Amino acid sequence: MNFNLPKAFNEFDEARQQGFMNIKELKEQGKHIIGTYCVYTPYEIMIAGGAIPISLCSMSDESIPAAEKHLPRNLCPLIKASYGFAITDTCPYFYFADLIVGETTCDGKKKMFEYMNEVKPVHVMQLPQVSDTEDAFNLWRNEMVRLKERIEKELNVTITDEDLKKAIKSRNEERVALKEFYELSKLCPPPMTGMEMLSVLFGSTFKTDQAEKINSIKEVSKNIMDEYNSGVRKVSEDAPRILITGCPIGGATQKVVKLIEEAGGVVVCYENCTGVKSYEELVDETIEPYDALTKKYLNIPCSCMSPNDGRLKLLDNLVDEYKVDGVIDMILQACHTYNVETFRIKNFVNGEKNIPYMSLETDYSQSDIGQLQTRISAFVEML
Repeated sequence: MNFNLPKAFNEFDEARQQGFMNIKELKEQGKHIIGTYCVYTPYEIMIAGGAIPISLCSMSDESIPAAEKHLPRNLCPLIKASYGFAITDTCPYFYFADLIVGETTCDGKKKMFEYMNEVKPVHVMQLPQVSDTEDAFNLWRNEMVRLKERIEKELNVTITDEDLKKAIKSRNEERVALKEFYELSKLCPPPMTGMEMLSVLFGSTFKTDQAEKINSIKEVSKNIMDEYNSGVRKVSEDAPRILITGCPIGGATQKVVKLIEEAGGVVVCYENCTGVKSYEELVDETIEPYDALTKKYLNIPCSCMSPNDGRLKLLDNLVDEYKVDGVIDMILQACHTYNVETFRIKNFVNGEKNIPYMSLETDYSQSDIGQLQTRISAFVEML
């Protein structure tokens, strides 16, 4: 079967054209593509159904003007970008996706998904807002089964428990490989910069071949350690060690990492969605697969949960393990849940861990670079 490219294909840069061609080729081989936006989305069920799950474009301001024709301007840039890429045919992964899987992590996203559903089929998982009750567990388990049934219907496949167990094993191998990779930054000095770490973490979400993805992560880790053991030092031993927490980081928000490292600091850990938060815990391979998936994904410590004590527990461990000198909390404009949590995180980092903390509110534009540079430089200098 042949698939057409979008009308504006020739106007795209080379990297995006290549993305379109790669996905087009997979589709013409008969592969199914499922687009996702959030780490609460269980890739295992999609892989078990023979589909390729892939993170969708949502980290650039280029599509926001188009989105603002339908969505309010004072909305989180991630929501606007996600929708903008969908309606402009500029994200290769959305363009060729058979199904989009969303989730009710925030009010803005769940309402945006109603509009997105008019462009392409969207399955929205109803995420509980508390993680430690029996009712929450049962609801989320039912949502896992409901997703499995939707995938079976949309793709005309059957997902067996055996398929799911194999997918769980494969995803756990990926988590272990990523964990081994980012834990290299526990070394002092770290063997890579924060920008290098982020490019691997963020880039891995767009890879389509599971085995190739795992092997490439392992290869990167080996090459980094070979360099380090041969005496190569990319980071000064005196560079203040920064942990970034808060909203998803990548794409346009890499500006924060760039400014930290230009000021002489080094980002050694990303607690947020792009980093440690979603990879720390493996899926239990010894229990019933839907119970195992429910337990793992419900334990992700996001600010959409109330209370969100898991975030403090995770930060407590990470600050010690990565010998962190300071914490920067990156908040996207209009992200109310993470913004409200800054008060609690500040008190914890300053009071319990006794290290400096700073929150930064930003968006996908470059207009605040000067202000961010001033604040970040002062923070790093203080360390």
